[in-house]
Amino acid sequence: MPRYLSLIRIDEATATGGPSPELQQRMGALLEEITKAGVMLDTAGLTPTSDGVRVRQDGGKLTVTDGPFTEAKEVIGGYAIMQAKDKAEAVEWARRFVEVHEGEFDITCEVRQIAE
Repeated sequence: MPRYLSLIRIDEATATGGPSPELQQRMGALLEEITKAGVMLDTAGLTPTSDGVRVRQDGGKLTVTDGPFTEAKEVIGGYAIMQAKDKAEAVEWARRFVEVHEGEFDITCEVRQIAE
């Protein structure tokens, strides 16, 4: 079965303080369901960009930049690796994950198949 990477993009400026206890409960229930269905391989949230470092090569020049990355309005806030029967199933799980946020955070979920 193909594997899919789901990238959770958030507006870091508006996602301060973390998810509410209610959102944590809804996300936990859905993640348990995805895991029991045998789809979830790995998932995690990421620390803020202020804890991150970017290593970039541009025109043969290497730069290392400490976060935060203020020029980025939308950043990757977490990820999931799923093994689904097809893209439609992976997208359905991603849709349900976005839906449990119920407007608490503005998020985007990008789903891409992992090249085998």
